[in-house]
Amino acid sequence: MENKGYWSKEYEQGRRFLIKVMPGESVISCLREFTGKEKIHHAVILSAIGSVKNVRLNSIMSGTELPITPDRLIRHEIEGPLELLSMSGNIVPGAAFNPDCHLHITASKSSGEAIGGHLADAEAFASCEIVLTELVVSGIQRQLSKSGGTPMMFFVEH
Repeated sequence: MENKGYWSKEYEQGRRFLIKVMPGESVISCLREFTGKEKIHHAVILSAIGSVKNVRLNSIMSGTELPITPDRLIRHEIEGPLELLSMSGNIVPGAAFNPDCHLHITASKSSGEAIGGHLADAEAFASCEIVLTELVVSGIQRQLSKSGGTPMMFFVEH
């Protein structure tokens, strides 16, 4: 449903999973592999905790205007290990209907300082425990937004 300032679409909750990513494994790769194997097209990450290393984050530069272009992003690489305090986001079909993970994390350094941002990828350190819920819905895809400059959810009618 399209309204003046937002779009919305009702969905039903599907299957629910607990996923444990093993040490040294890519969080993003494991989620893509898992959702492909389980034939999950749409999902939401409800929570994730554990520890991660080799974390790659993207953040939007202060003062940036739309569209967001690669030169308006700051890339952070943190060796870690870090405590994974939270991770949330969604998984929606992207190009060629492959699962596209849009995830954000908050993690803490050994000093207790918290950092966060858009997760490009990370490796599980000791483990990464994820709670994922499948969304039963159709007509939602991730496409490049001309106005936003980044891949975003679009509602398409069949």
